[in-house]
Amino acid sequence: MILKNTYGTTAVFSERVFKSSRFNTFTGSSLGRKKSSKKELKPKPVEDTENPPAEKEKKDRSMSGRTKSKIRQKLFSLSRLCKRLTFLTLTFVNKVEDEKAVVILRKFLDNVKKRSKDFQYLWVAERQTKNTVFTDNIHFHLITNKYWDIKKYWNYWIDLQKKNGVLPRDENFKASSSLDVKGLVSNNIKGISSYLTKYVTKNKDAFKCQVWNCSKKISALYTGFYSDYSFLENIKNTGVETKEIPLEHCNLHLIPIDKNTIRFYDRITVKNQTVWKLKDFK
Repeated sequence: MILKNTYGTTAVFSERVFKSSRFNTFTGSSLGRKKSSKKELKPKPVEDTENPPAEKEKKDRSMSGRTKSKIRQKLFSLSRLCKRLTFLTLTFVNKVEDEKAVVILRKFLDNVKKRSKDFQYLWVAERQTKNTVFTDNIHFHLITNKYWDIKKYWNYWIDLQKKNGVLPRDENFKASSSLDVKGLVSNNIKGISSYLTKYVTKNKDAFKCQVWNCSKKISALYTGFYSDYSFLENIKNTGVETKEIPLEHCNLHLIPIDKNTIRFYDRITVKNQTVWKLKDFK
């Protein structure tokens, strides 16, 4: 048997599905993606000016279960490398279309990257439910490795919205909560898990824009590894209760992440420490 282990989840496969050569290899990093070969450029078809093609309606995007799991794993890997993280919420001073909102967010992040050393982030989009004035308005949650000068970046975030046509509904309106920052202690596994569960795994909203993204360095982090059955046996020997779910091609074991089990994933952290030192992320 061969096991694919990620934080809190172990899938047990037969060697018919995965070759034993995968033992002790890592998974989940963008560094392991196969580079697509360049395709020959085909000449553009001649446009029919009398009968132009109808524009395709953009489909709403939402987070699949696989995407939520990927985000969760990336943030666990990040929290094992950074002693302190920040949870940043960015909201808008007025109603805004999804497409425009994500453009403003990208400009904000680009500016922060220019002014901050080794700035890393992961963001997700969410609908506002408590705001009765701008019902279902988009806003963004970010987990970053940065200390934020709240007054400085609050002013910049408000000004950036104005420059892009998102104006306060009243000149005297002071959106003090437009930029909200909370500190996260990375060794507080339960605290990290609660934020992930609340703002990521329960997110069922649909958008007409990208629903999440992260910096290249976070994308490059590994989130799992292949092993033999001893990994699961070692966890069970601690007395931790796991839940087994039989699936068509594998058996899935759900493992609670706490101070007793997190150490079994240390090899991911050791691997990611080498990634974190790489200098060619732009």
